[in-house]
Amino acid sequence: MLRLTVSPEEYLMINDNIKIVFLGGTKNHLRIMIDAPKEVNIVRSTVLENQITDPEERAKLPKYYAEEEHPEKYRKKSNVIITKGNADK
Repeated sequence: MLRLTVSPEEYLMINDNIKIVFLGGTKNHLRIMIDAPKEVNIVRSTVLENQITDPEERAKLPKYYAEEEHPEKYRKKSNVIITKGNADK
C-alpha cells in the first residue's frame, strides 16, 4: 500500500490512461476527480461492502484506517544552522 501526501490540484497517473486529481476538501472529506476510460469500472467501497451479505465474508474485507502523523521526535531533523551576524560591518 502506498501512502502519499498531496496538495490540491496535484494528480496521480495510473498507467497511461487513468488520472486521479485531488481537488481539496475538509478535515473528514476529500474531493477527487477520476479521468479514466469507460471500460474501467470505478465503484465506491461502501457499494461493494453492501453487496456482501454473509458476515464471514464481510469480516475478510480489508480494513483501512487513518494513520496519525508521527510525533516531532520521529521527524527527520535538518542540519541548517542559523547564526546572528552583525550586518553593519
